[in-house]
Amino acid sequence: MASAGDLFYQIKDFLNPKLLIEWMLGLFGPFVYLGLGFVVFAETGLAVGFFLPGDSLLVVSGLMARTLPDQLNVIFVLIAFFAGSVLGDSTGYWTGRWMGKTLFNRESSRIFKPSRVQKAHDFFEKYGVKTVVLARFVPIVRTFAPLVVGAAEMPYSRFLPFSIVGGFLWIMTMVLAGYFLGTVIENAFGIKLEDHIEKVVIIVVFISLLPPIIEFFRHKLGRSSEENEEPTR
Repeated sequence: MASAGDLFYQIKDFLNPKLLIEWMLGLFGPFVYLGLGFVVFAETGLAVGFFLPGDSLLVVSGLMARTLPDQLNVIFVLIAFFAGSVLGDSTGYWTGRWMGKTLFNRESSRIFKPSRVQKAHDFFEKYGVKTVVLARFVPIVRTFAPLVVGAAEMPYSRFLPFSIVGGFLWIMTMVLAGYFLGTVIENAFGIKLEDHIEKVVIIVVFISLLPPIIEFFRHKLGRSSEENEEPTR
C-alpha cells in the first residue's frame, strides 16, 4: 500500500508537464494528441480540473514538439489543444447554464455565491464578452469563467465566437512560445531547456499569475485609498 509520501510524489509527477507528456507518449503512442486535448478539455471545462497544468503544459508541449518531432507534430498538438479548449469552454458554459441555480444557491458558499452570478452578469454587460478572451490567459479563472457566464445566462451565440478567439490566441501563443522561443533561449544561454523543465514551469506559472496578483493589489490599494479619503466625523 502506497504511503502518503509516495502518493504526494506520484501526484507531483503527474502534474509535471514533461513527465505527463512522456507518460502519455508511452501509453497512447501516436494517439497522444487525444490525451493532450483531454487534459486541456478537463482544465477548461470541468470545475475539478482547475489544478491541472494548463499554460505550462502548452509551453512544454511546444518545446518537446521541437525536440521530439518524430513523436510530437506541432500542428497536431495545436489542433488537439484548440479542440480541447473550445469543447471544454462550451462544456463549462452549458454546465453553468443548466446547473446554475443548483451550483449558485448558497450565499455562504466560498466560490458559488448567487451574488457573484449577478455581478458577473453586470460585468459582462458593461465590458462585453471580450473578457471571455482575457479569461483564457488566467489560471483557475479560465476554469470557472464559463460556469459563471453560463449561469449568468449570456446567450451562447455571443459566448462561442469569443471563446473560439480566446482559445485560438491562448493555444497559439503558448505552444509556439515553447516551440520557437526555446531555440532562442538555448542559443542565447547555451543550455538545453529539456534539462530545466521544472524552472520553465515555474516561470510560466509565475507569469500567468501576474495579472490576477497585480489586479488584487490594485483593488486592495484602491480600497485603502477610498477609506483614507472618507471624511472623519
